[in-house]
Amino acid sequence: MDSTDRKAALEAIIYAADEPATLDQLAASLGEEKLVVQSALDELVAAYASDSRGIEVRAVAGGYKMYTKPQHHDVVRRFIKSLRPPLRLSMPALETLAVIAYKQPVTAPEISDIRGVNASGVISTLLDKKLITTAGRKEVMGRPILYKSSKEFLMRFGLSDLDELPSLKEFEALAREALGTDEGVAPAPDESLLEAVPADTLENLPIPEDSTGTSNAANSQPSHPEPSEGSA
Repeated sequence: MDSTDRKAALEAIIYAADEPATLDQLAASLGEEKLVVQSALDELVAAYASDSRGIEVRAVAGGYKMYTKPQHHDVVRRFIKSLRPPLRLSMPALETLAVIAYKQPVTAPEISDIRGVNASGVISTLLDKKLITTAGRKEVMGRPILYKSSKEFLMRFGLSDLDELPSLKEFEALAREALGTDEGVAPAPDESLLEAVPADTLENLPIPEDSTGTSNAANSQPSHPEPSEGSA
């Protein structure tokens, strides 16, 4: 395999992979030494760094993955938004979505503790709209269901993966843009997302990798009585 064929093969594998492709995986797939493959990877990364390319090959999480370049994120989000009709979300649903996105995987009782209200009805709405999905059960008493953001969430917000989540201060504006500023987000009281979701609780939390495991249950109930806000 010559240098051109090697880089083309690496490009195809990285494009097709759902998760970052590691050097070991790439070398094994090509049947070549890791030093040779690493050299080809460096050349591939450099080639995609050109301003004439809209995507890049980025070293992330111990492997290599393709991303859209930051300067094109706005146009990509507009394109993705144009493919889907706007969602109608209440402010409680938007606030709950923010908690799940930044603290995932998280249980319904944990969401309710952060927001101060029973979030089970809103969680059901987000499941119905496919913005979140189940992520197994937490290994604690009662084994409550864990929730995480879905691929539909990433698509709606024009994100390649969770590493591209914006800061909490940017999230509300991004959500209104992605879900529809006027027609997509239901009218709400003058209460900002950051006031509803305390920054000291969520700010700077690490974004974990997607959890494994699935569950068919739709939602779980909090372990103690709380005021309910109903469905979104």
